[in-house]
Amino acid sequence: MADTAGHAPGRVVVAGASGLIGGALIASLEADGVPVTRLVRRPAESPDEVEWDPTRSRLDPAVLDGARAVVGLNGASIGRFPWSRRYKHALVWSRIAPTQALAAAVRALGADAPAFVSASAVGYYPTHPGEALTESGPQGDGFLAELTGEWEHAARTAGENVAVLRTAPIVHPEGVLKPLMLLTRAGLSGPIGRGTQVWPWISLPDEVRAIRHVIDTGITGPVNLSGPTRATANDLGFALAMRMNRPYLLRAPVWGMELVLGREPVQALLACDLEVVPQVLTSSGFRFTHPTVKDAVADAVPAAA
Repeated sequence: MADTAGHAPGRVVVAGASGLIGGALIASLEADGVPVTRLVRRPAESPDEVEWDPTRSRLDPAVLDGARAVVGLNGASIGRFPWSRRYKHALVWSRIAPTQALAAAVRALGADAPAFVSASAVGYYPTHPGEALTESGPQGDGFLAELTGEWEHAARTAGENVAVLRTAPIVHPEGVLKPLMLLTRAGLSGPIGRGTQVWPWISLPDEVRAIRHVIDTGITGPVNLSGPTRATANDLGFALAMRMNRPYLLRAPVWGMELVLGREPVQALLACDLEVVPQVLTSSGFRFTHPTVKDAVADAVPAAA
């Protein structure tokens, strides 16, 4: 199995270093002695930082020269509601502009370019109840699927050595659990809609390990970063309620959430029924530390007394 130990410590460049995934990835790399260059949108404060602004200027390819891989993790949160026209614009350009800048710098280095590992999302796929979707699955319709398709297209302009990470919602207090924990702590949690819709998910440690696995094994093309075991919204919600020692009783109707949050994000994120299979990861030897959503919740949330 290819994993995080025992590999050459070639330098990795990370854009989106201040985010949840970026911060955890850098901590993992540095713990193993892997040199990291952070691309930051403020004046650089240390030798391992490089200031950049992809909305105003191109990235100097020299920043990437000699690196083993460049990882692009930029993007405003899709978990902020509502999706106003202005915020949709932020969702698009916070992804497309940095990815285009990174891809152009990689492309400029030609045969000496590092691998480009670019963030994407399971929002690429359509809702297909009862059907497991591998990396060969079709692209969906609607804003989120179209955004994800454009994001991946921007990454692929870098050349042939490109992997796109179709990441599931992260089971973490700063990820998909953030709003659920607030409701659960207040005793207001319960099924969202029917509650039996399948939700893709992944733990933060497995997300980081999977990104490193992609780099270490030289995987290219789309890669589903999603847990290996099917889970419903109820499975996640009930596991969280049990962990926090709180009830899981109050059903939230979809129509009510649409009134508060907007129809489009609710249908794309909360009412979706989407089973995503990490076929590329598992067929390349990757093994999950947290194979079930219950395992992921237990890792992310301390047990209540």
